[in-house]
Amino acid sequence: MIDSSIFAALDEAGIPARFSVDLAQMLGGTVDFRREMAGGETLRLLWREARVGEDRIGQPELAFAALEIGGSLYEIVWPDDGSGKATIYVDGEVLRVFAQPVEGARLSSVFGRRTHPVFGNVRMHTGVDFAAARGTPVQATAPGRVNFIGWRGGYGRVVEILHGSDTMTRYAHLSAVPEDLAQGQRVAAGDVIGRVGATGTATGPNLHYEVLVDGRPTDPLSDDRLAEAAESDADDTAALSRLAEARALLNENLGSEIAKTTTERL
Repeated sequence: MIDSSIFAALDEAGIPARFSVDLAQMLGGTVDFRREMAGGETLRLLWREARVGEDRIGQPELAFAALEIGGSLYEIVWPDDGSGKATIYVDGEVLRVFAQPVEGARLSSVFGRRTHPVFGNVRMHTGVDFAAARGTPVQATAPGRVNFIGWRGGYGRVVEILHGSDTMTRYAHLSAVPEDLAQGQRVAAGDVIGRVGATGTATGPNLHYEVLVDGRPTDPLSDDRLAEAAESDADDTAALSRLAEARALLNENLGSEIAKTTTERL
């Protein structure tokens, strides 16, 4: 049950609060949390984690989330294939497919005006930043065609992908790009197109991720055009099967002897 914010609810329940970032990335363009969240909403989660005895190994990964808010049920299923390509459903129907650019990364800077971390002046931040270890895989967030691979000043090493005629994603500060990635090549959501780095003007390893529409930067967490591009590649029958499997697994865990709360780990 959510009383104030998703972050606070997870933190109070002893659940990794960074999951709130994953949910914000997935639903930010669909749900207005500030306006629609009135308190009393229900959030159920399943996640994967590796353990040796009581010690957790590595970082946990979300597998399924179900949020009831504003009279609708939003559900998200993350695959276990490491692609980070998630399917979002509303009231049991496929809404969109979303691939996070860096799976499990921390959202370190959002879109909008900010004090520049290197130059110290206030300027527009035209994308979002994901902090992650150098060499972490960077994935395309939607299907498209590689438009540029190379160096762009303060962006450092960059890959740019066109999605239709008016939308482009930019992945900056990369440390490396796959040798077989070429300009003009088609990529799918979840394909690895680079590695996290600190090239260009950066204070440390991170991915600077932009979405440009008609050449103008938009908030990557709220733009729907990439969702439309991904939807065209989605297989609704398979997606609905994955949803049914995730729901069954949630119910199985909630009904098992080890279930202690309404939110459990796998």
